[in-house]
Amino acid sequence: MVRSLTQARLKTFYDAFPRIEAEFRSALDASLQPRGPDALYEVVKELGLPPGASVVDVGCGEGKHALALAERFGFVVRGIDPVPRHIELAQEGLTRAAERKGELSRLVHFELGAAEALPLDDASVDLVWCRDVLLHVAELGRVYGECRRVLRRGGRVLVYQWFRTDRLEPREAEWLWKTLGVAATSADPDRTEAAFSGAGLRIEKRIEFGSEWGERAEEDGGDGGRRLLRAARLLRASERYISQFGQEAYDIMLGDSLWHVYRMIGKLSPRMYLLAR
Repeated sequence: MVRSLTQARLKTFYDAFPRIEAEFRSALDASLQPRGPDALYEVVKELGLPPGASVVDVGCGEGKHALALAERFGFVVRGIDPVPRHIELAQEGLTRAAERKGELSRLVHFELGAAEALPLDDASVDLVWCRDVLLHVAELGRVYGECRRVLRRGGRVLVYQWFRTDRLEPREAEWLWKTLGVAATSADPDRTEAAFSGAGLRIEKRIEFGSEWGERAEEDGGDGGRRLLRAARLLRASERYISQFGQEAYDIMLGDSLWHVYRMIGKLSPRMYLLAR
């Protein structure tokens, strides 16, 4: 029986499959029309918020998204982040952007603050934008409680976040979370959705992006292949890079490279949620 199964498999692999292989490869070379990061702005556009609407970018990083929200829609945006360096870089970016479009200096403001204790008044915000930050926060209940507190009636919370899938092995996850400072519970979509409901927020829309943004970037000439090459070199010659840059920097670079590879092969999957009170 075992021999017959092996023979059947070999016949499939070396006879039947080669007959369709070229056609299969051709089918795979055709784009599936993946969505890219602009999909989030399309969701915002559909909300129909007027120019001057109040927006907070929670975990604004270097300010790119806050500036885009102000420039695209005319929103008044407060970018909040707990890392002083991020605020410094965001301010520098705002200065450069205001040289091109002066009104941005009036529309955008950056300040230090934490997602668990937003420096905002109750019911003062029309849109909470939170992209790609809450994996680093363990107390999601507090965060979403704050989002609800500052949200005006009729306002929305837009969250974009990565989650683990069943394809990510436990040992891979353990190393990746430790290396990149991820709160393991926040990488669990069920726990995240429980935090929404616990804070009194309901899901209006959910989009599973999976590998789409990575596919779009690759089709547009992105660096997905470069990240894979870096991961291969890091794994093959670890001592070389550790001796030059140190173990911690090596681990971070490997984690960052694998992060994007894992998205492409389905070990990680980003989602967008649109939430309402």
